[in-house]
Amino acid sequence: MPTTRVYLIRHGATVLSAEDRFAGSTDVELSSAGITQVECLGQRLASEPVARVVCSPMRRTLVSAAAIARPHGLEPHSIDALREIDHGHWEGLTRTEVADRHPQEAAAWDIDPFTFAPVGGESGVQVMARALPALRRVVEESVGQTIVVVSHKATIRLMLCALLGIDARGYRDRLDQSPACLNALDFKDLVNVRLVSFNDVSHYAACPVATGARLSPVWTGA
Repeated sequence: MPTTRVYLIRHGATVLSAEDRFAGSTDVELSSAGITQVECLGQRLASEPVARVVCSPMRRTLVSAAAIARPHGLEPHSIDALREIDHGHWEGLTRTEVADRHPQEAAAWDIDPFTFAPVGGESGVQVMARALPALRRVVEESVGQTIVVVSHKATIRLMLCALLGIDARGYRDRLDQSPACLNALDFKDLVNVRLVSFNDVSHYAACPVATGARLSPVWTGA
Protein backbone atom coordinates (compact mmCIF):
# COMPACT_ATOMS: atom_id res chain seq x y z
CA MET A 1 0.00 0.00 0.00
CA PRO A 2 1.47 3.39 -0.97
CA THR A 3 2.07 5.82 1.87
CA THR A 4 -0.77 8.24 2.56
CA ARG A 5 0.16 11.57 4.14
CA VAL A 6 -2.44 13.10 6.47
CA TYR A 7 -2.10 16.67 7.71
CA LEU A 8 -4.20 16.60 10.87
CA ILE A 9 -4.95 20.20 11.84
CA ARG A 10 -6.71 21.95 14.67
CA HIS A 11 -8.85 24.97 13.76
CA GLY A 12 -7.60 28.48 14.52
CA ALA A 13 -8.24 30.41 17.73
CA THR A 14 -11.86 31.33 18.43
CA VAL A 15 -13.58 34.24 20.10
CA LEU A 16 -13.88 32.13 23.26
CA SER A 17 -10.33 30.76 23.33
CA ALA A 18 -8.95 33.57 25.48
CA GLU A 19 -11.78 33.09 27.99
CA ASP A 20 -10.98 29.37 28.37
CA ARG A 21 -14.62 28.34 28.14
CA PHE A 22 -15.93 24.89 27.27
CA ALA A 23 -17.15 25.23 23.71
CA GLY A 24 -17.05 21.77 22.18
CA SER A 25 -20.54 21.63 20.68
CA THR A 26 -20.95 25.43 20.70
CA ASP A 27 -20.66 26.69 17.12
CA VAL A 28 -18.29 29.57 17.83
CA GLU A 29 -16.57 31.73 15.19
CA LEU A 30 -12.84 32.14 14.61
CA SER A 31 -11.31 35.25 16.13
CA SER A 32 -9.29 37.67 14.00
CA ALA A 33 -6.15 36.00 15.35
CA GLY A 34 -7.54 32.61 14.38
CA ILE A 35 -8.21 33.76 10.81
CA THR A 36 -4.63 35.01 10.54
CA GLN A 37 -3.32 31.71 11.91
CA VAL A 38 -5.14 29.53 9.37
CA GLU A 39 -4.27 31.87 6.51
CA CYS A 40 -0.60 31.49 7.44
CA LEU A 41 -1.01 27.73 7.53
CA GLY A 42 -2.72 27.81 4.15
CA GLN A 43 0.28 29.63 2.71
CA ARG A 44 2.63 27.13 4.30
CA LEU A 45 0.83 24.17 2.70
CA ALA A 46 0.20 25.86 -0.65
CA SER A 47 3.04 24.00 -2.35
CA GLU A 48 2.05 20.60 -0.94
CA PRO A 49 0.22 18.16 -3.28
CA VAL A 50 -3.02 18.28 -1.29
CA ALA A 51 -5.68 16.22 -3.04
CA ARG A 52 -8.52 16.42 -0.53
CA VAL A 53 -9.64 18.53 2.45
CA VAL A 54 -12.15 17.27 5.01
CA CYS A 55 -13.29 18.84 8.26
CA SER A 56 -15.84 18.84 11.03
CA PRO A 57 -19.09 20.71 10.27
CA MET A 58 -18.48 23.43 12.89
CA ARG A 59 -17.99 26.98 11.57
CA ARG A 60 -14.52 27.28 13.10
CA THR A 61 -13.32 24.20 11.23
CA LEU A 62 -15.13 25.03 7.99
CA VAL A 63 -13.48 28.47 7.82
CA SER A 64 -10.08 27.00 8.75
CA ALA A 65 -10.41 24.26 6.13
CA ALA A 66 -11.46 26.74 3.44
CA ALA A 67 -8.32 28.83 4.02
CA ILE A 68 -6.15 25.74 3.58
CA ALA A 69 -8.10 24.38 0.60
CA ARG A 70 -8.24 27.66 -1.34
CA PRO A 71 -4.67 27.62 -2.78
CA HIS A 72 -5.37 24.13 -4.17
CA GLY A 73 -8.69 25.01 -5.80
CA LEU A 74 -10.48 22.55 -3.50
CA GLU A 75 -13.73 22.69 -1.54
CA PRO A 76 -13.69 21.21 1.97
CA HIS A 77 -16.03 18.31 2.66
CA SER A 78 -17.55 18.14 6.14
CA ILE A 79 -17.77 14.91 8.14
CA ASP A 80 -19.96 15.03 11.24
CA ALA A 81 -17.94 12.39 13.12
CA LEU A 82 -14.93 14.76 13.23
CA ARG A 83 -16.77 17.31 15.41
CA GLU A 84 -15.51 18.29 18.85
CA ILE A 85 -16.41 16.56 22.11
CA ASP A 86 -19.76 17.69 23.55
CA HIS A 87 -19.37 18.96 27.11
CA GLY A 88 -23.09 18.78 27.87
CA HIS A 89 -24.23 21.20 30.57
CA TRP A 90 -20.67 22.53 30.89
CA GLU A 91 -20.91 24.23 27.50
CA GLY A 92 -20.22 27.97 27.72
CA LEU A 93 -18.84 27.80 31.25
CA THR A 94 -15.27 28.56 32.29
CA ARG A 95 -13.27 25.87 34.06
CA THR A 96 -13.59 27.81 37.32
CA GLU A 97 -17.37 27.95 36.93
CA VAL A 98 -17.52 24.20 36.28
CA ALA A 99 -15.44 23.50 39.38
CA ASP A 100 -17.71 25.73 41.48
CA ARG A 101 -21.06 24.51 40.14
CA HIS A 102 -20.30 20.84 39.45
CA PRO A 103 -17.40 19.91 41.76
CA GLN A 104 -18.00 16.16 41.71
CA GLU A 105 -18.15 16.05 37.93
CA ALA A 106 -15.06 18.25 37.61
CA ALA A 107 -13.11 15.97 39.96
CA ALA A 108 -14.15 12.83 38.07
CA TRP A 109 -13.20 14.43 34.74
CA ASP A 110 -9.78 15.43 36.06
CA ILE A 111 -9.13 11.84 37.14
CA ASP A 112 -10.27 10.17 33.91
CA PRO A 113 -11.58 12.34 31.05
CA PHE A 114 -11.50 9.31 28.74
CA THR A 115 -14.37 7.39 30.35
CA PHE A 116 -16.20 10.18 32.22
CA ALA A 117 -18.78 12.47 30.60
CA PRO A 118 -20.62 15.48 32.09
CA VAL A 119 -24.41 15.33 32.15
CA GLY A 120 -25.64 15.55 28.57
CA GLY A 121 -22.11 15.33 27.16
CA GLU A 122 -19.70 12.81 25.67
CA SER A 123 -16.81 10.83 27.07
CA GLY A 124 -13.49 10.51 25.32
CA VAL A 125 -14.42 6.90 24.55
CA GLN A 126 -17.47 8.06 22.61
CA VAL A 127 -15.49 10.64 20.66
CA MET A 128 -12.80 8.13 19.73
CA ALA A 129 -15.44 5.59 18.67
CA ARG A 130 -16.92 8.00 16.11
CA ALA A 131 -13.87 9.97 14.97
CA LEU A 132 -11.28 7.23 14.43
CA PRO A 133 -13.36 5.17 11.98
CA ALA A 134 -14.12 8.36 10.04
CA LEU A 135 -10.43 9.17 9.72
CA ARG A 136 -9.64 5.62 8.63
CA ARG A 137 -12.34 5.78 5.96
CA VAL A 138 -10.80 8.97 4.58
CA VAL A 139 -7.39 7.25 4.44
CA GLU A 140 -8.88 4.20 2.70
CA GLU A 141 -10.49 6.45 0.10
CA SER A 142 -7.29 8.45 -0.50
CA VAL A 143 -4.53 5.83 -0.69
CA GLY A 144 -1.19 7.29 -1.75
CA GLN A 145 -2.45 10.88 -1.61
CA THR A 146 -1.86 13.88 0.63
CA ILE A 147 -4.99 14.88 2.51
CA VAL A 148 -5.91 17.54 5.05
CA VAL A 149 -8.18 16.78 8.01
CA VAL A 150 -9.29 19.79 10.09
CA SER A 151 -10.78 18.94 13.46
CA HIS A 152 -10.68 19.95 17.13
CA LYS A 153 -8.36 19.80 20.12
CA ALA A 154 -9.85 16.90 22.08
CA THR A 155 -10.88 14.95 19.00
CA ILE A 156 -7.39 15.15 17.49
CA ARG A 157 -5.69 14.17 20.74
CA LEU A 158 -7.97 11.16 21.14
CA MET A 159 -7.35 9.99 17.57
CA LEU A 160 -3.60 10.35 18.08
CA CYS A 161 -3.80 8.24 21.24
CA ALA A 162 -5.59 5.49 19.36
CA LEU A 163 -3.24 5.58 16.36
CA LEU A 164 0.00 5.75 18.36
CA GLY A 165 -0.86 3.45 21.27
CA ILE A 166 -0.90 6.17 23.96
CA ASP A 167 -2.96 5.68 27.13
CA ALA A 168 -5.97 7.84 26.33
CA ARG A 169 -6.81 8.45 29.99
CA GLY A 170 -4.06 11.06 29.99
CA TYR A 171 -4.85 12.70 26.67
CA ARG A 172 -5.49 16.13 28.21
CA ASP A 173 -2.10 16.42 29.91
CA ARG A 174 0.14 14.38 27.63
CA LEU A 175 -0.75 15.81 24.22
CA ASP A 176 -1.11 19.53 23.49
CA GLN A 177 -2.77 21.03 20.43
CA SER A 178 -2.36 24.76 19.88
CA PRO A 179 -4.75 26.69 17.61
CA ALA A 180 -4.06 26.10 13.92
CA CYS A 181 -1.33 23.60 14.71
CA LEU A 182 -0.05 21.12 12.15
CA ASN A 183 0.37 17.40 12.78
CA ALA A 184 1.69 15.16 9.99
CA LEU A 185 0.98 11.44 9.90
CA ASP A 186 2.10 8.85 7.36
CA PHE A 187 -0.16 5.82 6.93
CA LYS A 188 1.39 2.71 5.37
CA ASP A 189 -1.92 1.03 6.12
CA LEU A 190 -4.62 1.51 8.73
CA VAL A 191 -2.46 0.00 11.49
CA ASN A 192 1.07 1.12 10.66
CA VAL A 193 1.16 4.88 11.28
CA ARG A 194 4.11 7.22 11.85
CA LEU A 195 3.88 10.63 13.54
CA VAL A 196 6.12 12.89 11.45
CA SER A 197 5.27 16.29 12.94
CA PHE A 198 3.37 17.29 16.08
CA ASN A 199 1.72 20.53 17.28
CA ASP A 200 3.77 22.60 14.84
CA VAL A 201 2.86 26.30 14.86
CA SER A 202 6.03 27.66 13.26
CA HIS A 203 3.91 29.16 10.47
CA TYR A 204 2.63 31.83 12.87
CA ALA A 205 4.61 31.72 16.12
CA ALA A 206 8.15 31.28 17.38
CA CYS A 207 6.98 28.88 20.10
CA PRO A 208 3.76 27.17 21.26
CA VAL A 209 1.35 29.13 23.42
CA ALA A 210 1.29 28.52 27.17
CA THR A 211 -1.50 26.13 28.18
CA GLY A 212 -0.94 25.62 31.90
CA ALA A 213 -4.38 26.86 32.89
CA ARG A 214 -6.01 24.21 30.69
CA LEU A 215 -4.25 21.24 32.29
CA SER A 216 -5.47 19.06 35.14
CA PRO A 217 -4.61 19.79 38.80
CA VAL A 218 -1.68 17.37 38.48
CA TRP A 219 0.07 20.13 36.51
CA THR A 220 -1.52 23.29 37.82
CA GLY A 221 -1.44 22.42 41.51
CA ALA A 222 -5.04 23.59 41.88
